[in-house]
Amino acid sequence: MISHGTLKVQATSHRYRALFLSDLHLGTKGCQSEALLDFLHQVDADTIYLVGDIVDGWRLRSHWYWPQQHNDVVQKLLRKVRKGVRLVYIPGNHDEFLRDYLNIQLGKIEIVDSAIHQTADGRLFLVVHGDTFDVVVRHAQWLALLGDWAYETALIVSAHLNRVRRRLGLTYWSLSQWAKLKVKSAVNFIGDYEQALVTEANRKGVDGIICGHIHHATIQEIAGFTYVNCGDWVESCTAIAETYDGEIRLIHWHTQREAACVHSVQQAGSAPFASSGPLMPSRSSPIGYQQDGGVLPRRQSRMPFSQLLDLL
Repeated sequence: MISHGTLKVQATSHRYRALFLSDLHLGTKGCQSEALLDFLHQVDADTIYLVGDIVDGWRLRSHWYWPQQHNDVVQKLLRKVRKGVRLVYIPGNHDEFLRDYLNIQLGKIEIVDSAIHQTADGRLFLVVHGDTFDVVVRHAQWLALLGDWAYETALIVSAHLNRVRRRLGLTYWSLSQWAKLKVKSAVNFIGDYEQALVTEANRKGVDGIICGHIHHATIQEIAGFTYVNCGDWVESCTAIAETYDGEIRLIHWHTQREAACVHSVQQAGSAPFASSGPLMPSRSSPIGYQQDGGVLPRRQSRMPFSQLLDLL
């Protein structure tokens, strides 16, 4: 069974059997760490998979950026581990430095190149970041770096546009997401990428695949396999969750928070927003694939790059 998460306002946080997060890009100005921290405070799971590009080593090598909120995200994940959550880290191309530590445990964190996740209803999913199925990353990294620069530029433009939109009372709009869906070559790339991942699922003899990398969150059936992409926490603020009955859900966190705010205001008779509890995903009706934004991180802390491994 496949559906998309919604939410209601209630007093306790929601817990899932498994949670999949990818492409946080900690260490960049584009990381929506405030929304991510809010999500991590409200949502928990027995197992959390970090599906690559969690820390952006590419950016940190060229320009150090590590605000306090990014440190808070890492510490929040570590606190979950100390409370008994199983944390599986699958490095991507932006945090490929961690591939030197594959198949070992840093503290209680498992670092692996890929994983097989079995759902509560018995289905098997291959979990990979997905960069090894991207021909540009594999064969022309200089072009990937150029594309990364262009993407970062688009995010900066989007941030300025959305400051104006917020003042006008308009919803978030993503330039880079729009370009992905409108530019023919980008659409073709996404389709080719999805097909390559489904082919790998078939080769591995599993029921589906869970990945990240292309910042395009979705759950869909392709050629009899379930293709799942976690999305990102730069543009869409999305995550994949498995409920205790094996249902796979796509959570759009900003959309859910906005819906909860509207619900709370209506309940209070248009009074200022005052939630009776935290915002959280529920097991009820679905929502659409809307893209929503957040706030750029606050102050910056100076932490040596080598200490990232100590944090992990």
